[in-house]
Amino acid sequence: MKGIRIILISGLSGSGKTTAIKALEDIGFFCVDNLPILLMPKFIELCEQSGGKISNVAIVEDIRGAASYSGSKGERSFFEDSKKIIEGLRRNGYSIEIIFLETSDHVLVRRFSETRREHPLAVGRLIRDGIQHERELLQGIRDMANRIIDTTDLNVHQLKEIIQRYAREEKKRGQMTLTLLSFGYSFGIPFEADMMMDVRFLPNPYFVEDLKGLRGDNPRVVEYVLRTEEAQEFLKRAYEFILFLLPLFEREGKTHLTIAIGCTGGKHRSMVVVNRLAEMLQEDVSKREIFLTIRHRDAEKG
Repeated sequence: MKGIRIILISGLSGSGKTTAIKALEDIGFFCVDNLPILLMPKFIELCEQSGGKISNVAIVEDIRGAASYSGSKGERSFFEDSKKIIEGLRRNGYSIEIIFLETSDHVLVRRFSETRREHPLAVGRLIRDGIQHERELLQGIRDMANRIIDTTDLNVHQLKEIIQRYAREEKKRGQMTLTLLSFGYSFGIPFEADMMMDVRFLPNPYFVEDLKGLRGDNPRVVEYVLRTEEAQEFLKRAYEFILFLLPLFEREGKTHLTIAIGCTGGKHRSMVVVNRLAEMLQEDVSKREIFLTIRHRDAEKG
């Protein structure tokens, strides 16, 4: 593996790529925004010739790079070229880490409307149509990503923290990160999820007056949700299933695995299950040197 570290930031227009690149610049990365993809191999070669002065590089590559390619076929050629170049660099021993940022359609529409910016693919048509077209064009790069971050509910400070934590943790460990994410279906499916589990079959504290206003980390809510045999059986099977999957994903070189667990509002049942699964998995992931994190996306919304 080559000595230089390269983080490629891509994603949807308006999803926070500028914040991400500035976050990496703040911790010592040499950053380039919108470098033409065809110049990337030469740029990396020049960085290697710096005598170690440039060892951490971050590059933003997104739909703007397609401007030099004419027509809709040109846009697709641009992303096909991007994929080939990234794969070629990886085959040649370069560690190309891809962070892909995405955001829900309704938030992107609001951001473009509020800032009065024009979406690069929505000239002469609806913003939502441009966003959908961009999603389709970026799918190839998204599929190659080491980390997918949904910025729908993140402010700039939270996104900065996530980006910097990723950069520091990967440099220090180079191991898999397992994220257990609770969410509410009422607020949409999390884009960053690699897989999802639905726990809406469990007893719902929302319909119990004394429990409705409490969160899933309250002992009374935990006891109510997990009191049935079905709940205990689900935890046992989910735990065993995750343990079965971890070595398989590690074998494929996956560095981040996000398992999302959802209920209706994301405040009770999914939060209980995520917390309990994290407790059950802690010893096992420690032995495998897997970094375990939990995130409760919608716990404060209900």
